[in-house]
Amino acid sequence: MADAVMRCLRDGRLDGEHAPALAVQGSLQCCPLAARVMLHLAATVASNAAAGKAQARGLVVVAFDRSPEVYLDFMRRSGLDSNALSRCVWILDCYSDPLGWKQNIESQSHQEESGTPYSTNKDNTAIFRSVKDVDKLLCSIIDLGRGFEGESKTYFSVAVDSISTMLRHASVQSISGLLSNLRSHDQISSILWLMHSDLHEPKFSRAFECLSTMVACVEPEVADSGYGQEHRGNISFLEHNYSKAKFHVRLKRRNGRVKHLYEELHVEGYDVKFVSASSLSMEVNQNLVPKVQFNLELSEKERSDRANVVLPFEHQGKGEPIRIYSWRLSKIQI
Repeated sequence: MADAVMRCLRDGRLDGEHAPALAVQGSLQCCPLAARVMLHLAATVASNAAAGKAQARGLVVVAFDRSPEVYLDFMRRSGLDSNALSRCVWILDCYSDPLGWKQNIESQSHQEESGTPYSTNKDNTAIFRSVKDVDKLLCSIIDLGRGFEGESKTYFSVAVDSISTMLRHASVQSISGLLSNLRSHDQISSILWLMHSDLHEPKFSRAFECLSTMVACVEPEVADSGYGQEHRGNISFLEHNYSKAKFHVRLKRRNGRVKHLYEELHVEGYDVKFVSASSLSMEVNQNLVPKVQFNLELSEKERSDRANVVLPFEHQGKGEPIRIYSWRLSKIQI
């Protein structure tokens, strides 16, 4: 299932259509796992772009919730070398100085001010200092994406790590317009974003779902609140809840139908693994067989009693052979 999602992001857009969009949603109970899934997806998109297997030639990461070093370190651990990072990854840093306060303090001390909305830093990182201006943010993303090398038209992908953080500074309408403009841009190959659904009203989550072609929900494996209260403070329960989760995906087809897929998410260190539902069902069935509280087979006495049951259409005579009633025979005799 995760392969189907990555295949859509890898293949990119078709002529005359908008770019495919993936909305990753996570609750507060599994916030670290949802963030890890976002890191994994971004690193996979960058790896495909570096290997020349994707339509996109690079990835622009719009970092609101984490510093650029987190993304760079995770991508290096995923197998991307420094050459591939410098060639195929740009990070628009909206985390270090989102409102430009640090720059204002420095400009007051040095009596100088820069007119550009972002400044280029080392390690292919550009610091963006005006997160409230969504139009400038759109222009900055497009400018960074045009810097990737490629023949003729250069496509690139965009990853926004936190729509929830963006909603602190901008309205739902402006952010929806930003995502819609990115999808309709002729150089955007694919786009993905992360949103914490528990922090917002359901209508806001549905508004961003309408803009996507794929919705991936990361849910805790144990969703029962009573069970969580019973095991609150249990270290093993917490470790289990922060290492495994349910991964539900809804794929919107071009004919309007929606395909539902399910896998289980396992996080081990820096590795993110997806276990298919078929293998999970086999394990579940094997675990449930010994717990059945009733016998599924009949004993010899029960078989004998079943064979001696008198059926309602059998006429039993005293010492005479058994006759089975037939309305056809009775009609002939009449």
